[in-house]
Amino acid sequence: MKKITLFLLATITWFFSVADEGMWVPLFLKNYVYNQMAALGLKLTPEQIYSINHSSLKDAVMIFGGGCTAELISPEGLVITNHHCGYSSIVSHSSVEHDYLTNGFWAMSKTEELANPGLTVTFLVYMEDVTDRILPFVPENITEARRQKIIHQLSQKIIDSVEQHWDHKYQANIEPFFYGNQYIILVTQTYKDVRLVGAPPSAIGKFGGETDNWMWPRHTGDFSLFRIYADRNNQPAEYSPDNVPYRPKKFFKISLKGYKPGDFTMVFGYPGHTQEYIPSYGVSYVLNLVDPTRIKIRQAKLDILMPALNESPATRLMYAKQVSRIANGWKKWIGETKGLRRLAVLKEKRDFEKRFRQWTQTPEGQKYKGLLEAYKTVFQEMKNVSRANIYFYETIYTTNVFRYAGKINNLLDEMDKAPDGQTFNKLKDKLINTVNNFMNHHRLYVEKAITDKMIDFYYNDLDKEYIPASMKKVVEKSQDLPGYLVHTRNLLKIGSSFYLFNASLFLNTTRLAKISKLLTFKTYPKYQHDFRNDILITLNRDLWNIYRQKIYPDYAHYQLQLDSLNRLYMKAQMSLEKNKHFYPDANFTLRVAYGTIRGYRPRDAVQYNYFTTLHGVIEKDDPDIYDYKVPARLKELYEKKDYGQYADKDGTLHVCFIANNHTTGGNSGSPVLNANGELIGVNFDRTWESTMSDLKYDPNRCRNISLDIRYALFLIDKYAGAHRLIDEMVLVK
Repeated sequence: MKKITLFLLATITWFFSVADEGMWVPLFLKNYVYNQMAALGLKLTPEQIYSINHSSLKDAVMIFGGGCTAELISPEGLVITNHHCGYSSIVSHSSVEHDYLTNGFWAMSKTEELANPGLTVTFLVYMEDVTDRILPFVPENITEARRQKIIHQLSQKIIDSVEQHWDHKYQANIEPFFYGNQYIILVTQTYKDVRLVGAPPSAIGKFGGETDNWMWPRHTGDFSLFRIYADRNNQPAEYSPDNVPYRPKKFFKISLKGYKPGDFTMVFGYPGHTQEYIPSYGVSYVLNLVDPTRIKIRQAKLDILMPALNESPATRLMYAKQVSRIANGWKKWIGETKGLRRLAVLKEKRDFEKRFRQWTQTPEGQKYKGLLEAYKTVFQEMKNVSRANIYFYETIYTTNVFRYAGKINNLLDEMDKAPDGQTFNKLKDKLINTVNNFMNHHRLYVEKAITDKMIDFYYNDLDKEYIPASMKKVVEKSQDLPGYLVHTRNLLKIGSSFYLFNASLFLNTTRLAKISKLLTFKTYPKYQHDFRNDILITLNRDLWNIYRQKIYPDYAHYQLQLDSLNRLYMKAQMSLEKNKHFYPDANFTLRVAYGTIRGYRPRDAVQYNYFTTLHGVIEKDDPDIYDYKVPARLKELYEKKDYGQYADKDGTLHVCFIANNHTTGGNSGSPVLNANGELIGVNFDRTWESTMSDLKYDPNRCRNISLDIRYALFLIDKYAGAHRLIDEMVLVK
């Protein structure tokens, strides 16, 4: 393994970091904070946590899907992650007749475990510092674009060499750390046959819904179970009935011993994105532009979607995943802005910048003179295009109708190029299926209401240079038409998308069905103009053209400037504060966070305990509210106090607990370990007072929320009767 570069050795020296802040690269734990972890109670050696020569804890942790963490809990490839991480898979197997989302799912044998096409898990094989194979070969005083191109070329050579060395058994990627002051190669292996094994009903796995999301006290049984399958040689393989359960190098033993205040905890996972080192101008940008804009737009979507969830079980299945995604960010950003203001982060940053400016007057710091002023200029100049970029993402890119239009447009492009009737007919069938799928899995009045609001925002709030003529046409023609009724008890009032929904062929299945009967390879030219110039297709195409030609190039230009400034500012901070131990911002690479079990005081006269119990679930029971309707079986077990071996020594059944591990998005599903490296919980959230920790960690209030693993085992064993799964695990009593 390469040693850390001389630059980092000079600028990153040992010290006891403030509180339990930080997301630490496991490769460098011994250099960083291992001594502090041991002082808090850790019993493991650095080699037991991360090793490339022997099995270690890192071999039991994986990326789950595209944005969560998961961990192995048996020698037969059994995996536990969050319910919300397995949500898409659970929904994909659900129907009104077999509603696994509402009722839960438990495979009582391996033959009942359900395949999930497209779902993967990725293990880290090893990581290596390759900074000295990249940065010495990058010339000084070149443009940032040129710099990044050279780094990409150098990185690709290293990646190709590593993958060839392993005969392409593993995949490799090089990621920048400290904003491009360090580079680490990550060698990974991905398994593609991942099957659903178990999930509690939504009333347990998502108990409290969006009301309790980001909150403490919490009573959510947020877990789901999957199993990794491999070929007969234990290697990755596409789904096949002949595949067998994966045999892991390492899996976590599960502790039934419980915990108490002050006990050591460690979170091992893949945190997504933090910005701990940005200047005050960056914080102001988030606080006054980015978060308020996203909150406003998502609030409007939720005002429409939340009532729709309660209309019918079918409608809930249609929109539950979308509501969860929208609401998660919406509520997080509200908490983030409150936390940043409460901690006066802007003032703290500005106070540091006064000291920084003074330092730039010294011989050592003078090369960074003007850096903060350059930041100020960039953030001022990029304001309008940044706003347009946010609006495009929130009102166009993530709105169902426009995503649907994009799929139709792509199919029309293929139909235009169809070389023969057979190919054309396949594309025509795909087109009709896409239309029917959209109509059957969405409520048209809901989609119209959302599209109305999104067009209103985009049309009225952005500069005219970002408004296409087709959107102006839609808005103006909608104002000239009368209201109309659809097959719903609600009146569809005139709105900005009225003309769009009334005139588009692709939002009118009756008209489209008539045309499709006449549509052939030979007759397509007759209808081609109508299809290509359909108002929905035209509007979507025009919006994307504006994004590609105006918004994205300008936004990317400023981001490139920020990349350069961030790299220099990070290097400057490390030079200024030589005695400070810096950890790299999260970038969805494997990290270790550590801390202790503890409660907290969120505000005056309020003191939160460090755990919750099943009694709290029963207290919240409300049969009239979907998210609080406690299943009868769970209430029965509570009444009998039938907790088995999973009760705490105080006699109660613990549900969730909190600690001060530094976590963020991507840590969902991460294992929470005790001092012996045994699993005590599954991380799933932060408290609302913690959400600003992506920019500023507050040791007094920042708490990660974890599911007590004993509650998960209780649900698997006592509630679901899936004893076979318990038998696979190693329980430490």
